[in-house]
Amino acid sequence: MSVRLFDTTLRDGAQTEGISFSLEDKIKITRLLDEFGIHYIEGGWPGSNPKDIEFFQKMKSVQLRQAKLVAFSSTRRAGIKVEDDKNIATLIAAETPAVSIFGKSWDFHVTDALKTTLEENLAMISDTVAYLKKAGREVIYDAEHFFDGYKANPEYALKCLLAASEAGADLLCLCDTNGGTLAYETQRIINEIKNQLTVPFGIHAHNDAECAVSVSGMAVYCGATHVQGTINGYGERCGNANLCSIIPLLKLKLKVDCVSEEQLRGLTELSRHVAEIANLPLSPHQPYVGRSAFAHKGGIHVSAVAKNPGTYEHIAPEAVGNERRVTISELSGVSNILHKAEEYGIDLKKDSPEIKGLIKTLKEMENQGYSFEEGEASFEMLVKKVLGQFKPYFDLEEFRVETGKKGTSAAKVNAFIKLKVGDKHYDASASGDGPVNALDNALRKVLEGLYPQLKEMKLTDYKVRVLNTEAGTAAKVRVTVESADDSKVWGTVGVSENVTEASWLALIDSIEYKLMLCAR
Repeated sequence: MSVRLFDTTLRDGAQTEGISFSLEDKIKITRLLDEFGIHYIEGGWPGSNPKDIEFFQKMKSVQLRQAKLVAFSSTRRAGIKVEDDKNIATLIAAETPAVSIFGKSWDFHVTDALKTTLEENLAMISDTVAYLKKAGREVIYDAEHFFDGYKANPEYALKCLLAASEAGADLLCLCDTNGGTLAYETQRIINEIKNQLTVPFGIHAHNDAECAVSVSGMAVYCGATHVQGTINGYGERCGNANLCSIIPLLKLKLKVDCVSEEQLRGLTELSRHVAEIANLPLSPHQPYVGRSAFAHKGGIHVSAVAKNPGTYEHIAPEAVGNERRVTISELSGVSNILHKAEEYGIDLKKDSPEIKGLIKTLKEMENQGYSFEEGEASFEMLVKKVLGQFKPYFDLEEFRVETGKKGTSAAKVNAFIKLKVGDKHYDASASGDGPVNALDNALRKVLEGLYPQLKEMKLTDYKVRVLNTEAGTAAKVRVTVESADDSKVWGTVGVSENVTEASWLALIDSIEYKLMLCAR
């Protein structure tokens, strides 16, 4: 059995709050989806806005490897001829090999939303599908609100499907538009109707009940050969069925042919690349492709995974292009420490006396507020310090940060530092947008002359978390700094009652970690 994948990130996904794809974004994502192996890419609704019209115009000169570009629209409007409907005209003008047409399947929507008769709605479906088939298009009919419609009036919902298939539709896509259908309901309804269908059927699920992936999987289990969804589950309200979960579910769990093993290994990269273009943070806990999807924190888990990954992993992370991670926390045991030491290139034995010291230090620091899950670079340096394998690249003698503000003008921040490098003393002053930026600028004035490699790195993220809110303005804060160069991203952490000092601790860890990398 094989299943065709239909991506609607550029249409349904674009309705996500916070997403606004530019024309260039849409073309980039189209290329990514095509290169990955998606079979159908729904580019948008050319009748709804000028950007989508321009997108389809631009795509006429773009050669796709395997994917079919799809334009989307509704059936003709009530009371007019299909050839007189402007939406249908723009759909034809898009010149895509396939089109996706949605029509009403719920009698409630026909009478209360469209304000027309049930008979006219059937004619709208039939006329539109027949017209587009005559124009030479592959027609995918999206039966909007099909499951809700079937629950309310099964006879009429089925008539809508049959009207589309009798008019020549190539595929009937059953839509759970409100996202409230459960998997067992999907199974019951599909099994009741599938023997009455003469063309293949597919599934289009929304995630309002957190069931879109399970509904999609159940539909395939019941015979669907076409699955619609979006990358990372983007979509209006709670989103659409997440193709980043559906694809490995089909390939690895249901043993359904949808992409090759090589293509599947590109799934994590695809997920992260689309998230970057969408300018939305990717949930670390997203199944299969999230950064934490194969992260192990508890010592017992780590010990078991070291013996056999199948003890706590339902698939091999490499199958979807992800990786196993062992995190460090107060829950860590010997197995975690040994795993990280091996990762850092440190030969540490299970019965080594340093192990107990490391675990004790780790738990003491976490009790103070440190968290090394997002500050693993700080932990690597801590391990090497405890083992006597790290020598500081500079020593702080003094720093001062001054913030001033006059009237309504923007605040000005200046930083002064005194450092000792070897036997020599250095000082520098710099201004910045804030204390961290000013300190970073002052440090670089001194250190980039001594260590030119620092010009390669930059700070990419800065987070502050108040740890004991009951202490008010005297509360401890934890600062996490993310840094990157051309080949690596790393996180460092600092804790103090003073946000500037916490920032300084995270900042110097970040710089010294970069220097340590260069020395390897």
